[in-house]
Amino acid sequence: MKLARARTPDGVVTGTYEDGILKTDSEVYELDPQTDLLAPVRPSTLYCVGRNYAATIDQMNYERPSEPDFFIKPSVSTHPPETPIPYPTFSTEVTYAGELAAVVDKRAKNVEKDRVDDILCGYTIMNDVDALDQPGRTARKAFDSSGPLGPWIETDLEPVGLEMHTTINGEERQRSNTELMLFKPREFISYLSARLTLQAGDVIAFGSPANPGLIEPGDEIEITYDGIGTLRNTVVESEHPDR
Repeated sequence: MKLARARTPDGVVTGTYEDGILKTDSEVYELDPQTDLLAPVRPSTLYCVGRNYAATIDQMNYERPSEPDFFIKPSVSTHPPETPIPYPTFSTEVTYAGELAAVVDKRAKNVEKDRVDDILCGYTIMNDVDALDQPGRTARKAFDSSGPLGPWIETDLEPVGLEMHTTINGEERQRSNTELMLFKPREFISYLSARLTLQAGDVIAFGSPANPGLIEPGDEIEITYDGIGTLRNTVVESEHPDR
């Protein structure tokens, strides 16, 4: 089942989604997925594990972590599907990264690995936009619209063994399988919950396969995970007068 969040004549609503139709308990809405769909949640926090694919570690010359290496994006990083990503005015070296992400369904702490499914709503897709030329991981990754998310949450999904690919302007740039993660989703969520209280709506992303690469205004990014769908955004020049 797909859960989506959308802008409607009655305001922002959440419901089940299929082929342009969103159903709530009381209403049915016909949507234009290219204009009406919003990020499927508005998380208080996006937790992101880095260095989670051996091929990426080798490509970037990182040391292989013995424990999950994670960081945080703030709520304002969240950005809708199909909505242009403004190229940040403070950077000239911006990258994409196509990632699987889980959505927390209820407040949780100290969750055992075999109980992780009980506290999740499902899985979606995130683009970890990164301004590589900024000083330090927070400045690089924690800015407005740096976490495009969507297009919906798939509630019935096995996260291990999913094929994925990313294209830029129709050219394939990433192809991998979540089986290749160093720290699998349930393992990382359990690890994270021992350190932080997870809140309903929080998003947990599991890192990017190899070949995250540069993007420029005018590029179209499509990130596809089997069993979920495609997160699509274009990149546009910022309206800031200095760009």
